[in-house]
Amino acid sequence: MTDRVQDPSPATVLVIDDNETNRYVLTSWLRRAGHTVIGAATGEQGLARLGSTESAPVDLAIIDVLLPDMSGFEVSERLKDSPRTAYLPIIQISAAAVSPDDHAEGLRRGADAYLDQPIDPGELLATVTATLRYARARQRAERLAQRLIALNTATLDVYSAVGFHSFASAATGGAASVLGSPASAVFLSPQAQAVHSMIDDPLTPVRIHPAQPGLLDQLAALGLNQDTGVRVVRVPHGQWRALLPADHLQGEIALAVARTKRGRPPVCLAVPAAALSDADDEQLLQQVVNASALALEALRTYNEEHALGLALQRSFLPKELPTVPGIDLAFRYVPASEHAEIGGDFYEAVRTVNGLLLAIGDVVGHSVTAATVMGEVRHALRAYAIEGHPPHHVLERLETLLGQSQPGITVTLCLVLVTPDDHRLHIANAGHIPPLVIDPREGPRFHHAHGPLLGLGLPHPPPTVLDAPPGTRLLMVTDGLVEVRTAHLDTTLTEFRDAVADGPEDLEELCDLLLARFGHNKDDDIALIAALFS
Repeated sequence: MTDRVQDPSPATVLVIDDNETNRYVLTSWLRRAGHTVIGAATGEQGLARLGSTESAPVDLAIIDVLLPDMSGFEVSERLKDSPRTAYLPIIQISAAAVSPDDHAEGLRRGADAYLDQPIDPGELLATVTATLRYARARQRAERLAQRLIALNTATLDVYSAVGFHSFASAATGGAASVLGSPASAVFLSPQAQAVHSMIDDPLTPVRIHPAQPGLLDQLAALGLNQDTGVRVVRVPHGQWRALLPADHLQGEIALAVARTKRGRPPVCLAVPAAALSDADDEQLLQQVVNASALALEALRTYNEEHALGLALQRSFLPKELPTVPGIDLAFRYVPASEHAEIGGDFYEAVRTVNGLLLAIGDVVGHSVTAATVMGEVRHALRAYAIEGHPPHHVLERLETLLGQSQPGITVTLCLVLVTPDDHRLHIANAGHIPPLVIDPREGPRFHHAHGPLLGLGLPHPPPTVLDAPPGTRLLMVTDGLVEVRTAHLDTTLTEFRDAVADGPEDLEELCDLLLARFGHNKDDDIALIAALFS
């Protein structure tokens, strides 16, 4: 009978009983059943043993109700009230407190079972087995729930990653957090570099190193080969160390390999095999690596599309500006950060029969569509300018073009026709950031007069004409340089004007200074044209 009720998974049991004989008998029965037993004669001794961080954890407590220093009810209550021991299953025993009221009070104050003495050994061991079975099932459920929460967080983190380093931290840290163990990852970065990342535990930083180019193929050969899906395999430590000599994982390794599309590189996550205590843990590791593979594929696809969009955008912009006697030109173009969508900022300089036409503009919105509309507007602008139309007529023709080919799209555009013979600027501004004119005598001032945006179908006024004596400089920018979301535009324009006033005379040096001061951490394209009239 005793053999049939043995718990197949032995436990560490704390027996708190002041009667040495009772404690000896209980200990003998439990040890014959395979359990490890620790004894205590008083409630304080038992509480001290459970409060110690140096000894092995206790799986179950058997507590006599009548102890010399406090009741077993109080001991049980204190154990259940402490976060450190609230999980602990408790069996209360008594030879005196055997009434139904005693049983009810014991169960109410923390006991999971209550036995009257004298106790039959079979009944005791069966109660121990049943109590442990329930407690361990509850602990497994709680542990799984915690790991599912960690899996949800890890999945959100890998999908929120916006770059190589953040993905490495999210994937490797996610595996460590879900399984509560060290973890390693091997994958191909969006820049086609094999990467090996490691983390010691969820609270430590991730270490990232380059990996040998063929490592991913070698790891994939252990699981998926060229197939898609997810596979978890066990790798002996010697074989693992031969593949990754610098890795920190110890013992047999559980390697999870995932590939989302044929012909694409896999993502590999590894943890000590001991971290996978059951099938649930293996499925959690599969979920982490699958989410990581999907997230990295999306990040890789985004990077490829972003690079293609930038190449398309750059193809629409002039490679150099014309050389015009009496006018020095400088320009800068900085695309938005690698995580932002491509925009529609553009610049142009065209020699016409009337003089030099300078243009800077921005298609409203951020997308490949904005970039293609930008190219269409810029090429049409060049054609109209070469035909000799004055600035406001160029705007009117572009208005008609947008209305017919791109209805609903709006564009800001500032045109400045420079006539060197009479040293004048003819400024026509369609809702763009005002140009900054730096008069050699009066200093910098913005030309705020402007008409409506292009694309609204509204008429455009004739240009304003300003004198530009020798030494006059002109700066035309897009909003990516001067707009800050947390500040009013007038404030940043004033700061920009003051920086120009205190800046160098040389156009190239001035452009570099303005980009260094205003061009960092921007999520919009930046275009800048500077001109000096002599």
